[in-house]
Amino acid sequence: MTMFQFKLRPAILAVAAQFFCLALFAQNMKWAADGQSYFTKEEGEIVKYEMPGRSRTTVVSKADLTPAGQSEALPVDNFEFTENTGKVLIYTNSKRVWRQKTRGDYWLLDLQSKSLQQLGRGRPASSLMFAKLSPDGLWAAYVSERNVYVEELSSGAIKKLTDTKGTKKLINGTFDWVYEEEFLCRDGFRWSPDSKRIAYWQIDANQIRDFYMVNNTDSIYSRIIPVEYPKVGFPPSPARVGAVDISSGKTQWMDVPGDPQQHYIIRMEWTPDGRSIILQQLNRKQNQSLLMLCNPKTGTAKTVYKEKDEAWVSTVSEWANSAVGWDWINKGKDFVWLSEKDGWRHLYRVSVDGKNEKLLTPGKQDVVSVELIDDKNKVIYYISTPANKATQRYLYRVGLDGREPPKMLSPVSMSGSHSYAISPTGEYAKWRFSNYFTQPMTAWVTLPDHKPLKGEDNLKKKYDPSQREAANVEYFKVKTEDGVEMDAWMRKPNNFDESKKYPIIFYFYGEPAGTTVRDAWGNASNFIYDGDLAQDGYITVSLDNRGTPAPKGRAWRKAIYRNIGQVNIRDQAMGAKEIIKRPYVDPERVGVWGWSGGGSSTLNCMFQYPDIFTVGVAIAPVTSSLFYDNIYTERYMGLPQENMGDYLAGAAITHAKNLKGKLLLVHGTTDDNVHFQNSEALVNELVKHNKQFQYMAYPGRSHSLVEGEGTFRHLSTMVSAFMRANCPPGAR
Repeated sequence: MTMFQFKLRPAILAVAAQFFCLALFAQNMKWAADGQSYFTKEEGEIVKYEMPGRSRTTVVSKADLTPAGQSEALPVDNFEFTENTGKVLIYTNSKRVWRQKTRGDYWLLDLQSKSLQQLGRGRPASSLMFAKLSPDGLWAAYVSERNVYVEELSSGAIKKLTDTKGTKKLINGTFDWVYEEEFLCRDGFRWSPDSKRIAYWQIDANQIRDFYMVNNTDSIYSRIIPVEYPKVGFPPSPARVGAVDISSGKTQWMDVPGDPQQHYIIRMEWTPDGRSIILQQLNRKQNQSLLMLCNPKTGTAKTVYKEKDEAWVSTVSEWANSAVGWDWINKGKDFVWLSEKDGWRHLYRVSVDGKNEKLLTPGKQDVVSVELIDDKNKVIYYISTPANKATQRYLYRVGLDGREPPKMLSPVSMSGSHSYAISPTGEYAKWRFSNYFTQPMTAWVTLPDHKPLKGEDNLKKKYDPSQREAANVEYFKVKTEDGVEMDAWMRKPNNFDESKKYPIIFYFYGEPAGTTVRDAWGNASNFIYDGDLAQDGYITVSLDNRGTPAPKGRAWRKAIYRNIGQVNIRDQAMGAKEIIKRPYVDPERVGVWGWSGGGSSTLNCMFQYPDIFTVGVAIAPVTSSLFYDNIYTERYMGLPQENMGDYLAGAAITHAKNLKGKLLLVHGTTDDNVHFQNSEALVNELVKHNKQFQYMAYPGRSHSLVEGEGTFRHLSTMVSAFMRANCPPGAR
């Protein structure tokens, strides 16, 4: 399951915050195609910065953003400069759909005439999704209320291209809850290069049962909130891809082999020549991936590339924030692909027919993310990490011909986490660096020489490695009695006295959706605590077990297959056992807490190893994988019809009878991700065995518990008071 939500990609708040500033910068900025300037939002306007001097001009003023007859400018949620049209697509009045604000209003601004044209006039307010202009600039297409529409810009005439057939569960051009949550699929349609067709997904959720949440607080009578949510063990929503002719409105469906209720289609795009649609299909167990070329006129599909894995096939959602687009190179004759088939996550160059393949990033080193594919200069920029330094991140560059080994560009003398927002031509980049003892530093640099622009700080000279000695944070490796070596951090109390004993609080996540140990500023913190743990006299620790997505190779990540709630919990507990042996740790005061998958880990640590952990706080936990969605759970656990024993062995409910310590259980009652039923089922089991615990159910709150005035403040003070009462702070 995904972790606590913060910003775009599901992530633990403390970890996501490390690079929030650069991520926000990268999200708001839009590079010009020539890479010599970029656009961004500032004070309600859109401004342009010219490189390399970064001279600033306003290109879209508030006056330009004020529709005729109105007195206020449109608030800009997002914008897109449309190539070669002299127009800007403005996204405004946005509303959240599950995780992101992907539904709103769109306006088109002509930069020369300064005219504003609203798209989808007559459609309900804030109902348009993923609007984009056709390549020829004559049309706009968008999704509204689960249908795909096309609009002629010259006349404003709107044409509906799909039909939901009177049901909210036939979804065209976008996705249902589980596709968005687990595959990051949101934008579900693509213009053909000749602007004559639109390829789109259709998800048929009519065969998926609704999960019902109850809103008891917004009115006298309760309100039922249905969510089409396929639970583990139940088949997925059938998905298919069609190509609709915008002139005739006729859709040609792709004849993709295999039962739609036993497969997923997770990526789709036109080939650059427009002759084919390429798509990626996974089987239900997600251990086989097929790439197919489909004829948009006849629907015939041909498999051109196949990959299998004994556990699961690693997909784009594991290394990118979006599944939109395809990484074409060599004028569409080849594409770049990531695979773990040799035991490490590597980049490959693959011909469009799948017949030729070349490894680009050899060695025992994982690609963490792809930052830029520069086809013109025949290079790729990507983030990776040196051997035995999985907590750190560096920028690398490799040629598309694979003739030379990858080269690290980030300064090796600055050990820690580097991130970049790179121009399309690879000439310039906004560089951000931090480590656990260095606050974030940013500078503009040129690439590939990684030199600061004129007038920019030379961060290599500003960096002071001697500050390491003053930090009360320690990064280290812990080896368990099972021979497993894990990365960990420890933050010690202020005025630490090694001759005394201190309480210790472990912060765990422990599942395949994320890590908690990164060598970056702010990582070794505890955002839930109301106060300063170090000031109050607590030792805090986190460690990453096998099964977390650390860049340590396929075997590390996939050791958790069919073992969630077993391998990860054993690693965490044995890691904690080693750390508690330190003479300054009080074994009578050992706390643990986590959110979502971390809440699950907390419960299993408390229940399976009650003699190690004395106090726990579990927020929004999955108490049995049988309660979670099919895509995430079947990927990592297999089908319960085939290995139910693994599910039962890893379920917190199975071990609840062993509780000895003090437990606080927290959940939102309208959590659409990890359903409230998880905690209700656990409560019944704890009551059955007369296990005393504390329990807080937040009415009408979702998985992130962001709804309602004062919610986080209440949560923070409650958790902190619980820890102070049951795991008293300070040295003894």
